[in-house]
Amino acid sequence: MKLKYILSVFLFFILSSLYAQIPSLERIEPANWWVGMKNPNLQLIVHGNNIAERTVSIDYPGVSLKKANLVENPNYLFLDLEISATAKAGTFPIVFQKNGEKNIEFLYSLKDRIVDANRNQGVNNEDFIYLIMPDRFANGDPENDIVKGMRETSLNRDSMYKRHGGDLQGIIDHLDYIEELGVTALWLNPVLENDQPTTSYHGYANTENYKIDPRFGSNELYKKLVEESHKRGIKVIKDLVHNHIGSQHWTMLDLPMKNWVHQWPSYTKTNYREQVWMDPYVAQADKKIMVDGWFDNHMPDVDQSNPFVKNYITQSHIWWLEYSGLDGFRLDTYAYNDLDYMAEWGEIIKEEFPRVTFFGETWVHGVPNQAYFTQGNTLNQGFDTQLEGVTDFQALWGINEALNGKFGWMDGVARLYNVFANDFVYQDPTRNVVFLDNHDLSRFYSVIGEDFDKYKSGISWLMTTRGIPQLYYGTEILMKNFSNPDGLVREDFKGGWKNDKENKFIQDGRNAQENEAFNFVKTLANYRKNHKVLQSGKMMQFIPEEGIYVYFRYNADETIMVIMNSNEKEEEVTTTRFAERINGFNKAVNVVSQEEISELKTIKIPAKTTWVLELRK
Repeated sequence: MKLKYILSVFLFFILSSLYAQIPSLERIEPANWWVGMKNPNLQLIVHGNNIAERTVSIDYPGVSLKKANLVENPNYLFLDLEISATAKAGTFPIVFQKNGEKNIEFLYSLKDRIVDANRNQGVNNEDFIYLIMPDRFANGDPENDIVKGMRETSLNRDSMYKRHGGDLQGIIDHLDYIEELGVTALWLNPVLENDQPTTSYHGYANTENYKIDPRFGSNELYKKLVEESHKRGIKVIKDLVHNHIGSQHWTMLDLPMKNWVHQWPSYTKTNYREQVWMDPYVAQADKKIMVDGWFDNHMPDVDQSNPFVKNYITQSHIWWLEYSGLDGFRLDTYAYNDLDYMAEWGEIIKEEFPRVTFFGETWVHGVPNQAYFTQGNTLNQGFDTQLEGVTDFQALWGINEALNGKFGWMDGVARLYNVFANDFVYQDPTRNVVFLDNHDLSRFYSVIGEDFDKYKSGISWLMTTRGIPQLYYGTEILMKNFSNPDGLVREDFKGGWKNDKENKFIQDGRNAQENEAFNFVKTLANYRKNHKVLQSGKMMQFIPEEGIYVYFRYNADETIMVIMNSNEKEEEVTTTRFAERINGFNKAVNVVSQEEISELKTIKIPAKTTWVLELRK
């Protein structure tokens, strides 16, 4: 094992010039760019057999070649271009010359930027995110289920590890369902080409940066998905993986340079300990393993201190924003990245696309640990990550404890209260994404023991607490299972395949309880969509007493009272202690049931229930 890893990495590099069967010019990335970008600089990565032996020339008004960078592998050139503000859209040849050989030309395109208010909108606390694993949602085009020439050509819906055939067309086909649910933003697990030999369906080991996996569709189809979503008032979030690439990524098969990825004498996996970032007593050896160690043996850890790597990654994200018009990013495995690079990346994205937003996956333990990675240097980090928000795992564990735990000083609903009492450590906690489950976690309905009252209580909290709510596909129809292994929580959405016996996308295909769950989510989601108070309204919470947790969302126009009874019996809540928010109101309407409460002095609330009440005068 000691030499196995080092050989797998270096043999391609050492022998590439001798054995690589690549054309004289295999590719240039990005293959096109745009005029009018705020940053005039562009770096092209050029790959071809001994391409470094050739001189490069460009002759086009407003475009100048500043430098042709040679690297260790002669099959690469990195071209530094400057595109002036006077450059016009058009096509021009990039010429590669070598004495005694025919010139090679690549026709490069510069395009005009598209001006449209519906593009690059950003995702914020006005939104409700729906997370989809494309391979498991719906198969809209069976013709792309198996693509010849790719490393994984198996298709088996009975296997949790094989591809099932879901694709982008399947999502487009069900946008009406998603819109009906009240969703305003789609987050798809990664859809870039993932030409890995096994478990390629999840997308987190990409092998291309500028190409949608053909088993999901095409670049053009991804752009269509964004456009069709925008027509329905639905934004699109792209899932990005900065930290690693797939072992079969095209640059891994012919490494540009040794420090394209982090190298170790023998295979070294990350220790998964985010504490190394904030620990004042940290051992540098531990920190290096955390940041530079590989996430898995098929996911090489890229060296983000390498300027060529940084440009390659960042430019690809800018390209997708401009090409497709997508609205935001979710950043995978955030804590494993080089935080200096991530701060630089954030500044570049915000400069070019001021409205675009992004949030990072911070699967960590403890509010300070989570807040450490967010913008603002609020915890004396000594730097600003520029990360606007995070996936709020602390709130997740808080709501799980609130629904499943026994009330105590720090337990039950008290834990949820304590999570939000610590919001002072964030620059803006409303940018955090709150959720009940996702593609890596046990399904919410299973976590709460398939208790439907607890389910409705959790959904009520999700739609009314601070932050940006996110729902995992199928949670609205009570999909279940525990994440051991994680494939169990990535089941197909029934009805997404032509021959499915059940179709959960339609009312007649769902049973009574599934319809009740769907309508419960739909009612609260659409209420939230139409009431600013649950988006940007202020929040006030009261210390939980006897298993009862009460908080308010309010603005100048509306006040919403949320009462969570975590007990196993009905409780009568005396509202005197909530006077600073209730004063001036004398009745309320239950947002879900539309039942009116005619007086507010005492409120009887059923066991294991959360009520969302619109206060009225």
